[in-house]
Amino acid sequence: MSEAIPYAKAGDAVLCAELYRPAPVRPGEAAGRAVVMVHGGAWSSGDRHAPAVLCEQLAAAGFTVLSLDFRDGRQGKHPCAVQDVVAGIRYVRLHAGELGVAAEHIGLIGCSSGGHLALLAALQPDSSAHGGTLVAAGDGWREATVSAQVSAVAALWPVSDPRTRFEYALRVGRDELAAAHRRYFRDEAQMLEASAQRVLRDGEAERLPPLLLVQPGADANVPRPMTLDLVREYQAAGGGLRYLFYPGLRHGFGYEASPETARLGAELAGFFARELAAPGSPAGQPLQPRRTSL
Repeated sequence: MSEAIPYAKAGDAVLCAELYRPAPVRPGEAAGRAVVMVHGGAWSSGDRHAPAVLCEQLAAAGFTVLSLDFRDGRQGKHPCAVQDVVAGIRYVRLHAGELGVAAEHIGLIGCSSGGHLALLAALQPDSSAHGGTLVAAGDGWREATVSAQVSAVAALWPVSDPRTRFEYALRVGRDELAAAHRRYFRDEAQMLEASAQRVLRDGEAERLPPLLLVQPGADANVPRPMTLDLVREYQAAGGGLRYLFYPGLRHGFGYEASPETARLGAELAGFFARELAAPGSPAGQPLQPRRTSL
Protein backbone atom coordinates (compact mmCIF):
# COMPACT_ATOMS: atom_id res chain seq x y z
CA MET A 1 0.00 0.00 0.00
CA SER A 2 1.11 3.56 -0.69
CA GLU A 3 -0.26 7.07 -0.48
CA ALA A 4 0.31 10.31 -2.35
CA ILE A 5 1.61 13.26 -0.35
CA PRO A 6 2.51 16.82 -1.44
CA TYR A 7 6.15 17.39 -0.58
CA ALA A 8 7.24 20.53 -2.39
CA LYS A 9 6.19 23.52 -4.45
CA ALA A 10 7.94 25.11 -7.42
CA GLY A 11 6.26 28.28 -8.62
CA ASP A 12 2.56 27.43 -8.81
CA ALA A 13 3.20 23.70 -9.20
CA VAL A 14 2.65 21.45 -6.18
CA LEU A 15 4.85 18.35 -6.40
CA CYS A 16 3.68 15.02 -5.02
CA ALA A 17 5.50 11.91 -3.87
CA GLU A 18 4.31 8.36 -3.36
CA LEU A 19 4.97 7.20 0.19
CA TYR A 20 5.57 3.49 0.79
CA ARG A 21 5.63 2.51 4.46
CA PRO A 22 7.09 -0.64 6.02
CA ALA A 23 5.39 -2.60 8.79
CA PRO A 24 4.66 -0.35 11.80
CA VAL A 25 7.53 0.19 14.21
CA ARG A 26 6.81 -1.24 17.66
CA PRO A 27 7.41 0.84 20.81
CA GLY A 28 11.05 0.75 21.84
CA GLU A 29 12.38 -0.11 18.37
CA ALA A 30 14.96 2.13 16.71
CA ALA A 31 13.83 4.67 14.14
CA GLY A 32 13.47 3.28 10.64
CA ARG A 33 15.46 4.11 7.53
CA ALA A 34 14.28 6.23 4.62
CA VAL A 35 15.10 6.04 0.92
CA VAL A 36 14.20 8.68 -1.68
CA MET A 37 13.47 7.26 -5.16
CA VAL A 38 14.00 9.22 -8.42
CA HIS A 39 12.39 7.76 -11.55
CA GLY A 40 13.83 7.78 -15.05
CA GLY A 41 12.37 8.86 -18.38
CA ALA A 42 15.11 10.81 -20.20
CA TRP A 43 14.26 13.96 -18.19
CA SER A 44 11.00 14.21 -20.15
CA SER A 45 8.63 11.38 -19.22
CA GLY A 46 7.65 9.01 -16.44
CA ASP A 47 6.28 9.65 -12.96
CA ARG A 48 6.58 8.56 -9.34
CA HIS A 49 4.68 5.32 -10.00
CA ALA A 50 7.19 3.96 -12.54
CA PRO A 51 9.54 2.30 -9.99
CA ALA A 52 6.68 0.87 -7.88
CA VAL A 53 8.06 -2.70 -8.00
CA LEU A 54 11.36 -1.68 -6.41
CA CYS A 55 9.65 0.68 -3.96
CA GLU A 56 7.39 -2.13 -2.75
CA GLN A 57 10.34 -4.48 -2.37
CA LEU A 58 12.24 -1.95 -0.27
CA ALA A 59 9.19 -1.25 1.89
CA ALA A 60 8.79 -4.99 2.46
CA ALA A 61 12.44 -5.05 3.56
CA GLY A 62 11.72 -2.42 6.22
CA PHE A 63 12.44 0.89 4.47
CA THR A 64 10.23 3.95 4.21
CA VAL A 65 10.36 4.99 0.54
CA LEU A 66 9.43 8.36 -0.94
CA SER A 67 9.13 8.17 -4.75
CA LEU A 68 9.17 11.67 -6.25
CA ASP A 69 7.41 13.49 -9.00
CA PHE A 70 9.55 16.43 -10.14
CA ARG A 71 9.82 18.99 -12.90
CA ASP A 72 11.55 17.81 -16.06
CA GLY A 73 11.82 18.90 -19.69
CA ARG A 74 8.04 19.19 -19.86
CA GLN A 75 8.07 22.01 -17.28
CA GLY A 76 11.54 23.55 -17.32
CA LYS A 77 15.25 23.29 -17.94
CA HIS A 78 18.16 21.95 -15.94
CA PRO A 79 18.70 22.14 -12.97
CA CYS A 80 14.98 22.25 -12.07
CA ALA A 81 14.75 18.47 -11.57
CA VAL A 82 17.79 18.37 -9.27
CA GLN A 83 16.30 21.22 -7.23
CA ASP A 84 13.14 19.17 -6.69
CA VAL A 85 15.07 16.01 -5.76
CA VAL A 86 17.04 18.00 -3.18
CA ALA A 87 13.72 19.33 -1.82
CA GLY A 88 12.48 15.72 -1.51
CA ILE A 89 15.49 14.80 0.62
CA ARG A 90 14.95 17.88 2.78
CA TYR A 91 11.29 16.96 3.18
CA VAL A 92 12.25 13.58 4.63
CA ARG A 93 14.77 15.18 6.99
CA LEU A 94 12.24 17.80 8.18
CA HIS A 95 9.46 15.21 8.67
CA ALA A 96 11.60 12.37 9.99
CA GLY A 97 9.69 12.21 13.27
CA GLU A 98 6.26 11.72 11.73
CA LEU A 99 7.69 9.32 9.13
CA GLY A 100 9.33 7.29 11.88
CA VAL A 101 12.81 7.45 10.34
CA ALA A 102 16.25 8.62 11.42
CA ALA A 103 16.85 12.12 10.05
CA GLU A 104 20.61 11.58 9.96
CA HIS A 105 20.48 8.62 7.61
CA ILE A 106 18.68 8.93 4.29
CA GLY A 107 19.39 6.87 1.19
CA LEU A 108 18.88 7.95 -2.43
CA ILE A 109 18.14 5.88 -5.55
CA GLY A 110 17.95 7.10 -9.13
CA CYS A 111 17.14 5.19 -12.32
CA SER A 112 18.47 6.18 -15.78
CA SER A 113 18.08 9.98 -16.07
CA GLY A 114 16.94 9.81 -12.45
CA GLY A 115 20.30 8.22 -11.72
CA HIS A 116 21.94 11.32 -13.14
CA LEU A 117 19.78 13.54 -10.91
CA ALA A 118 20.50 11.38 -7.85
CA LEU A 119 24.24 11.55 -8.48
CA LEU A 120 24.23 15.35 -8.73
CA ALA A 121 22.08 15.64 -5.59
CA ALA A 122 24.38 13.27 -3.69
CA LEU A 123 27.59 14.96 -4.83
CA GLN A 124 26.37 18.55 -4.38
CA PRO A 125 23.50 18.37 -1.86
CA ASP A 126 23.77 21.89 -0.52
CA SER A 127 24.88 23.76 -3.62
CA SER A 128 23.04 27.05 -4.07
CA ALA A 129 22.32 26.00 -7.66
CA HIS A 130 20.25 23.09 -6.33
CA GLY A 131 18.11 25.14 -3.95
CA GLY A 132 14.98 27.17 -4.52
CA THR A 133 12.21 24.58 -4.46
CA LEU A 134 9.96 25.13 -1.44
CA VAL A 135 9.35 22.26 0.98
CA ALA A 136 6.03 21.40 2.66
CA ALA A 137 6.19 22.45 6.31
CA GLY A 138 3.21 22.76 8.62
CA ASP A 139 0.33 24.33 6.72
CA GLY A 140 2.52 26.02 4.11
CA TRP A 141 5.74 25.99 2.13
CA ARG A 142 9.16 27.31 2.99
CA GLU A 143 12.75 27.39 1.82
CA ALA A 144 14.29 24.64 3.93
CA THR A 145 17.76 25.25 5.34
CA VAL A 146 18.46 21.71 6.57
CA SER A 147 21.15 19.82 4.70
CA ALA A 148 20.16 17.56 1.81
CA GLN A 149 23.17 15.26 2.21
CA VAL A 150 22.54 11.53 2.00
CA SER A 151 24.32 8.60 3.62
CA ALA A 152 24.35 6.40 0.50
CA VAL A 153 23.28 6.57 -3.13
CA ALA A 154 22.36 3.88 -5.67
CA ALA A 155 22.53 4.77 -9.37
CA LEU A 156 20.71 2.26 -11.59
CA TRP A 157 21.81 2.40 -15.26
CA PRO A 158 22.47 6.16 -14.82
CA VAL A 159 22.92 8.69 -17.60
CA SER A 160 25.86 10.04 -15.61
CA ASP A 161 27.36 12.17 -18.41
CA PRO A 162 24.56 13.78 -20.46
CA ARG A 163 26.76 15.10 -23.27
CA THR A 164 28.45 11.74 -23.79
CA ARG A 165 25.04 10.05 -23.96
CA PHE A 166 23.76 12.78 -26.32
CA GLU A 167 26.68 12.11 -28.66
CA TYR A 168 26.03 8.37 -28.39
CA ALA A 169 22.33 8.86 -29.24
CA LEU A 170 23.25 10.83 -32.36
CA ARG A 171 25.86 8.27 -33.38
CA VAL A 172 23.53 5.25 -33.14
CA GLY A 173 20.45 7.00 -34.53
CA ARG A 174 18.44 7.23 -31.31
CA ASP A 175 16.69 10.44 -32.30
CA GLU A 176 14.12 10.20 -29.49
CA LEU A 177 16.88 10.18 -26.87
CA ALA A 178 18.66 13.11 -28.48
CA ALA A 179 15.38 15.05 -28.57
CA ALA A 180 14.85 14.37 -24.86
CA HIS A 181 18.27 15.83 -24.09
CA ARG A 182 17.39 18.96 -26.04
CA ARG A 183 14.12 19.34 -24.14
CA TYR A 184 15.75 19.38 -20.70
CA PHE A 185 19.14 20.97 -21.38
CA ARG A 186 19.66 24.37 -22.98
CA ASP A 187 22.63 23.21 -25.07
CA GLU A 188 25.56 20.82 -25.16
CA ALA A 189 27.63 23.06 -22.92
CA GLN A 190 25.04 22.65 -20.18
CA MET A 191 25.01 18.88 -20.75
CA LEU A 192 28.75 18.85 -20.06
CA GLU A 193 28.38 21.14 -17.05
CA ALA A 194 25.80 18.71 -15.61
CA SER A 195 28.06 15.65 -15.93
CA ALA A 196 28.70 13.79 -12.68
CA GLN A 197 32.10 12.81 -14.07
CA ARG A 198 32.97 16.45 -14.72
CA VAL A 199 31.89 17.43 -11.19
CA LEU A 200 34.21 14.76 -9.78
CA ARG A 201 37.07 15.50 -12.16
CA ASP A 202 36.98 19.24 -11.47
CA GLY A 203 36.88 18.82 -7.71
CA GLU A 204 33.39 20.32 -7.32
CA ALA A 205 31.84 17.50 -5.26
CA GLU A 206 30.80 18.41 -1.71
CA ARG A 207 30.23 14.82 -0.57
CA LEU A 208 31.18 11.31 -1.65
CA PRO A 209 28.61 8.96 -0.14
CA PRO A 210 29.00 5.22 -0.73
CA LEU A 211 27.74 4.42 -4.23
CA LEU A 212 26.05 1.29 -5.59
CA LEU A 213 26.26 1.38 -9.38
CA VAL A 214 24.16 -0.99 -11.52
CA GLN A 215 24.75 -1.70 -15.24
CA PRO A 216 22.63 -4.11 -17.33
CA GLY A 217 24.66 -5.97 -19.94
CA ALA A 218 22.22 -5.43 -22.83
CA ASP A 219 21.55 -1.76 -22.08
CA ALA A 220 20.99 0.04 -25.40
CA ASN A 221 20.37 3.41 -23.72
CA VAL A 222 23.48 3.81 -21.57
CA PRO A 223 26.86 3.04 -23.17
CA ARG A 224 29.02 0.92 -20.87
CA PRO A 225 32.20 3.01 -21.37
CA MET A 226 30.36 6.00 -19.88
CA THR A 227 29.51 4.01 -16.75
CA LEU A 228 33.07 2.71 -16.42
CA ASP A 229 34.29 6.29 -16.72
CA LEU A 230 32.08 7.14 -13.74
CA VAL A 231 33.67 4.25 -11.81
CA ARG A 232 37.15 5.62 -12.52
CA GLU A 233 36.28 9.20 -11.58
CA TYR A 234 34.47 8.23 -8.38
CA GLN A 235 37.39 6.12 -7.22
CA ALA A 236 39.93 8.74 -8.29
CA ALA A 237 38.10 11.32 -6.18
CA GLY A 238 38.38 9.02 -3.16
CA GLY A 239 34.82 7.65 -3.10
CA GLY A 240 33.86 4.08 -2.32
CA LEU A 241 31.56 2.19 -4.68
CA ARG A 242 30.26 -1.23 -5.58
CA TYR A 243 29.66 -2.04 -9.25
CA LEU A 244 27.00 -4.61 -10.16
CA PHE A 245 26.80 -5.97 -13.71
CA TYR A 246 23.71 -7.87 -14.87
CA PRO A 247 24.60 -9.76 -18.10
CA GLY A 248 21.96 -9.91 -20.82
CA LEU A 249 19.47 -7.59 -19.15
CA ARG A 250 18.07 -4.50 -20.81
CA HIS A 251 17.82 -0.91 -19.69
CA GLY A 252 15.21 -0.36 -16.99
CA PHE A 253 14.65 -4.06 -16.23
CA GLY A 254 14.03 -3.24 -12.57
CA TYR A 255 10.70 -1.59 -13.35
CA GLU A 256 9.10 -4.98 -14.00
CA ALA A 257 8.64 -7.90 -11.62
CA SER A 258 11.07 -10.73 -12.38
CA PRO A 259 13.60 -12.93 -10.59
CA GLU A 260 16.32 -10.48 -11.66
CA THR A 261 14.39 -7.53 -10.23
CA ALA A 262 13.90 -9.45 -6.98
CA ARG A 263 17.67 -9.99 -6.87
CA LEU A 264 18.26 -6.29 -7.50
CA GLY A 265 15.80 -5.36 -4.76
CA ALA A 266 17.65 -7.61 -2.34
CA GLU A 267 20.98 -6.01 -3.32
CA LEU A 268 19.54 -2.54 -2.75
CA ALA A 269 18.08 -3.51 0.61
CA GLY A 270 21.37 -5.03 1.72
CA PHE A 271 23.34 -2.01 0.55
CA PHE A 272 21.16 0.48 2.41
CA ALA A 273 20.96 -1.71 5.51
CA ARG A 274 24.75 -1.57 5.69
CA GLU A 275 25.26 2.06 4.76
CA LEU A 276 22.42 3.78 6.60
CA ALA A 277 24.25 3.55 9.88
CA ALA A 278 23.00 3.89 13.45
CA PRO A 279 21.77 7.35 14.48
CA GLY A 280 24.56 9.60 15.65
CA SER A 281 27.19 8.83 13.02
CA PRO A 282 27.86 11.22 10.12
CA ALA A 283 25.53 11.23 7.12
CA GLY A 284 27.73 10.27 4.20
CA GLN A 285 31.38 11.18 3.88
CA PRO A 286 32.78 14.63 3.09
CA LEU A 287 35.00 14.94 0.08
CA GLN A 288 38.65 14.34 0.91
CA PRO A 289 40.93 17.11 -0.38
CA ARG A 290 43.02 14.74 -2.52
CA ARG A 291 42.67 12.38 -5.44
CA THR A 292 43.70 8.75 -5.20
CA SER A 293 45.24 6.76 -8.03
CA LEU A 294 43.28 4.11 -9.86
